[in-house]
Amino acid sequence: MSIPAGFDELIHPATRLSVVALLAATEWADFAFVRDSLSLSDSALSKQLHTLEEAGYLELHKVGGGRKRRTRVRLTARGRTAFEGHVAALRAIVEGAGPPAATETPPQQRHQSEAGR
Repeated sequence: MSIPAGFDELIHPATRLSVVALLAATEWADFAFVRDSLSLSDSALSKQLHTLEEAGYLELHKVGGGRKRRTRVRLTARGRTAFEGHVAALRAIVEGAGPPAATETPPQQRHQSEAGR
């Protein structure tokens, strides 16, 4: 089985996938909200956000100054497209791994086996 189109190695690791999935449900999110929602440390989240920002998948916006400085984050159009493509690829993988479809015994074979009873 080949990897479906749209599968994104950058998004795929669990932490980044969780970040992108959370952001896909909103326009902007506060850093603290993302951190707390995903139970990440500040440094772990910062690292993931930086990686996604470098790829052009996220936009960071810092508001205020000093101790009241807040960081807000959102998916870019490129990030949203990449996430949607990745989700579609994952669905294709999962659907392809399902159990084989049940096959019905052709009527002629069924009739013959019933006759042998």
